[in-house]
Amino acid sequence: MFQPPGFCQHSLLTQLGKIVYYTAEASPWQAPEPASNPLPTLVFLHGLGGGSSAYEWSKVYPAFAANYRILAPDLIGWGASDRPERNYQIDDYLSTIAEFLQQTCQAPAIVMASSLTAAFTIRVAIAHPELFQSLILTSPTGLSDFGGDYRRSFFAQLVSTPILDRLIYNTAVATGSGIRSFLEQRQFANASRIYPEIVAAYLESATRPNAEYSALSFVRGDLCFDLATYIPQLTTPTAILWGQQAQFTQIDIGRRLADLNPKAVRIFQAIPDTGLTPQLELPAVTIGVIRQCLSQLA
Repeated sequence: MFQPPGFCQHSLLTQLGKIVYYTAEASPWQAPEPASNPLPTLVFLHGLGGGSSAYEWSKVYPAFAANYRILAPDLIGWGASDRPERNYQIDDYLSTIAEFLQQTCQAPAIVMASSLTAAFTIRVAIAHPELFQSLILTSPTGLSDFGGDYRRSFFAQLVSTPILDRLIYNTAVATGSGIRSFLEQRQFANASRIYPEIVAAYLESATRPNAEYSALSFVRGDLCFDLATYIPQLTTPTAILWGQQAQFTQIDIGRRLADLNPKAVRIFQAIPDTGLTPQLELPAVTIGVIRQCLSQLA
């Protein structure tokens, strides 16, 4: 319902369950003749938060479908993928991201990822550099960078209370007003850009059975870590994009992270007038910046 025309749904099995992903297979992306060489692969990994899914990148990745093989998964616990009843941990995402790339990519891939997932992807690239050609990351953060600890925040403490956590999720997160509030406060610099389809796509993901398990693990801070302790180990050529007006993860943190490893982090680009997810807020601008990054990293 919320995927672009010509993109078809597939799935694969990981140790935690089925991951659904989207790739271009139908009109208008069908080539008149088979390509003599396989297209390079671009993987788009969405961030985490109430109702997150591959929809987050859906206004961007069609722009690359003519020249790249596009893979856009719903991560485990999100979107149309399986949502096991468990308290999700960091290793769950490190392992399933690696499994996804191993099963779908025959050669090193260019991977784009957002926010906390981007931080996970850095750790996967450190552990499995052979899977990656390059990284283009928007606002990568472990949410506890440089000694900060999101888990000490009032909201994280509040949703750590059993029973109350489900009540908060069902009444304040997985509702149309809750989704809009999340997008306004956490993801967008300009609330007027949040149109009904965006809210509907996030709400559809947030209200799927067992969607609360992954969302509450995120909100409690179970998935947080200090990215500053890992990024110096990165060797994959990387570009970091950052919404200039991001509030949840401010741009100064991004610059400090990039400065820890200038050999790997070759590009740091602020995107004006955007918040945490420029790929959803100003997709056309983000596409242009990504094209520049692809050229420079190559």
